[in-house]
Amino acid sequence: MRGEFVDLGDTRLYYYAAGTRGAGEPVLLVHGFPASSFLWSAVVPRLPAGHRVIVPDLLGFGRSELPRRGHAGADLTVAGHAHRLTQLLDALNVGQACIAGHGFGAAVALAMAIGQPKRVTRLCLVNAVTAATWPAHEVQLARAVIAWAPLLPPGPLMRIARHALRRGFADPAQLAHSADHYLRAFRSPGGRSLLLAHLRALTRTPPPFSAGVLPPVPTSIIWGDRDRLLTVASGNALRMLIPHATLDVVTGGHYTPEESPAQVATIISHLLSAALVRT
Repeated sequence: MRGEFVDLGDTRLYYYAAGTRGAGEPVLLVHGFPASSFLWSAVVPRLPAGHRVIVPDLLGFGRSELPRRGHAGADLTVAGHAHRLTQLLDALNVGQACIAGHGFGAAVALAMAIGQPKRVTRLCLVNAVTAATWPAHEVQLARAVIAWAPLLPPGPLMRIARHALRRGFADPAQLAHSADHYLRAFRSPGGRSLLLAHLRALTRTPPPFSAGVLPPVPTSIIWGDRDRLLTVASGNALRMLIPHATLDVVTGGHYTPEESPAQVATIISHLLSAALVRT
């Protein structure tokens, strides 16, 4: 794997790449909130050869840098992230890609498919947080944290963030392996205001969609059987909105790329072998 920064106007995104260029199309793996590219680290080496795999940190997560003017002017919404990832593909000379998104990143993947349908060859939506599955309880919690955060010192605020992250793992032991990677950006100077900026963006539900606005590309939906943030019923509801999609239920909670990387990689591998729809 090799990582580097790419300048996109006044922002810099970090990404790492793996695999080799071959007959297969590139694969873009998009993490959700509050994760980073680390989410996919055990999935990437299990993907089939012949594909260039691109794994970015979304703006304000992991190693990706905020604009010099700070987060106040940064678009951290689904649409903003989708636009920057399209710019990233342009910068890397990637015309088309299979896009897999987890959680909030699935909404970003859908936004890319709707906005740039000819650039998306396949879709994989993992424990997806979309307009159809937006978790009302989590949105209420985010609004409460936004209201009370100015009164909280950094320590208690990080404990709240860690507790929320813990709910996403079926195996609590996995959290210790991941929390430092995901919460590091919010412990830095300005981390509190950055976390609040992300939470504000999360309270803005993306526009609803229908199968008619999506490109008719092979689509896989993956869900953890013990996801406490969004149950399997949410996965079934999403499957009903995308008639040509398949739904696979795997072992784990919300962060299945970490908890069941072999299962997730196998499903993505099958997706990459599916025949493309020519229009």
